[in-house]
Amino acid sequence: MISSDAQTRDMGLFWGCFVALVATAFGFILRSLLLPVWGEEFNLSNTQLGEIAGVGLWPFAISIVLFSLFIDKWGYRNAMIFAWVCQAASAVITIFADGYWMLWIGTFVLALGNGAVEAFINPVIATMFSREKTKWLNILHAGWPGGLVAGGVLALLMGADTSWQLKIGLILIPVVIYGIMLWRREFPVHERVAAGVTYREMIEEVGMGGTLIIGGLIAFQLGTVFGWPTWLNVALTAAMVSAVGWYTRSFGRPLYIFLLLVMILVATTELGTDSWITDLMTPEMERLGMQAGWVLVYTSFIMMVLRFYAGSVVHRLNPLGLLSLASAIAAVGLLLLSKSVGAMILVAATVYGIGKAFFWPTMLGLAAEQFPKGGALTLNVMGGTGMIGVGIVGAVILGFVQDKAIEKELIQYDRQHQTALHEKCLTEEKKSILGNYRALDLACLEQATEAEKEAITKVQNDAKKTALRTVAIFPLIMLACFLGLWLWFRSRGGYKPVVLARE
Repeated sequence: MISSDAQTRDMGLFWGCFVALVATAFGFILRSLLLPVWGEEFNLSNTQLGEIAGVGLWPFAISIVLFSLFIDKWGYRNAMIFAWVCQAASAVITIFADGYWMLWIGTFVLALGNGAVEAFINPVIATMFSREKTKWLNILHAGWPGGLVAGGVLALLMGADTSWQLKIGLILIPVVIYGIMLWRREFPVHERVAAGVTYREMIEEVGMGGTLIIGGLIAFQLGTVFGWPTWLNVALTAAMVSAVGWYTRSFGRPLYIFLLLVMILVATTELGTDSWITDLMTPEMERLGMQAGWVLVYTSFIMMVLRFYAGSVVHRLNPLGLLSLASAIAAVGLLLLSKSVGAMILVAATVYGIGKAFFWPTMLGLAAEQFPKGGALTLNVMGGTGMIGVGIVGAVILGFVQDKAIEKELIQYDRQHQTALHEKCLTEEKKSILGNYRALDLACLEQATEAEKEAITKVQNDAKKTALRTVAIFPLIMLACFLGLWLWFRSRGGYKPVVLARE
């Protein structure tokens, strides 16, 4: 599992970074579990709860990108201290929250801290294990599913009667531990700096093309949050691209820009599905007499175990082979989840868990191995693009597909039964980045007959399965991309990591 290569490294530093990632997962899972509780206690609307959940994503991308631009000058220790203060302060703010705004601010501060965590742990581990980056980034990122499992199980075992303040306080356990572990550790000099690669050369790897993707995503996300006009989002994006173009005169590495686009598909397949999986699997899990949340806990446990053993798989397949295999398995798993009933759900969840296990850290490993000149920037822009991409596109797609499927099924039901449910139970037309749609008006259920309620419930359940079948398209596209890259590298002599020589 962990080779003798680690014997010459400061493994206390590695495990401190591992626990820091566990802390970010604790914050994610605890807030996800407590959102309904906060809605009831503080009389929050679904829109307000969605805003609190959303603010846990986009500040992460801003934080990780900003720290990556200057972390070699600011220092890894300062990034660690910033992250630690943010996570601890977030817990305190949330524990004493008295309404929407304190919950919003607490989540915002946590997201900034989580971005800072990944901004320092990824380049630190890539530098420590410069000859086995993909392997050790997979082991490091076992901390994310491990934290989901540990935090989720602890909170669930505390029971529904335990105060939510005590549950949110659980995040302080890993925060205090990694603070103690890392406080006196000596952080390494990044391989980019040691090799004498200049700051401009680092930015050139991302270039105007990469800035267009990550900068555009951030600008449009901020525009959505604060209600900015579209022209301002475009202007901000153009300003960032122009500034990078003026400074570097570089479009960026084409392969890296292509991987950024693929990362959005990767994040949608993994995080986008995970953000919906509890809701999507509720009908079938209720038939088994189990909470749907256990599907997420179970697949996270599979991810944690497999990431610890990624080294042997990477050695045999290389990162592109592993990503190709994972894409095929994930597609099969999602299709099985969309069709399975009863105990077969566990089989389907196992296949899906195996498929998604290696996606995120192997993409980071691929960026670290092929673009070491980009240092922390190319590595963390990859992660930031995935995180904000799933917030803007990935999670929205799954909701949009469900709304469109419900509308279509209700129209077909009305034709077959001479009813008018789609006119009575759908809202006015709404707009989204994916197009116009009409959503189910839940108030309609209060006035519906038992036969109509049964029909609507069946339509809802079918729509959830349609969403899973639709998202299975993404890993199939990824499979084509990774196989294409594998063939391209093979034509050039095979996949080889790029190694920087010290200055």
